[in-house]
Amino acid sequence: MAKTKTVTVEQIGSPIRRTGDQRATLVGLGLNKIRRQSTLEDTPAVRGMIAKLGHLVRVVGAE
Repeated sequence: MAKTKTVTVEQIGSPIRRTGDQRATLVGLGLNKIRRQSTLEDTPAVRGMIAKLGHLVRVVGAE
């Protein structure tokens, strides 16, 4: 059985004065407060969400 790859992201920016879709994407990543981290399955959809919020999140680690 193959181990699924994961990526850990951390919120580094505030969603204040951001568009509603950016706020919704943060919630979709499981983030809502600065410095909060979330570990997610590394899929193209998650990578796209991270790319969309490159100014609000950073990748802490990937396995």
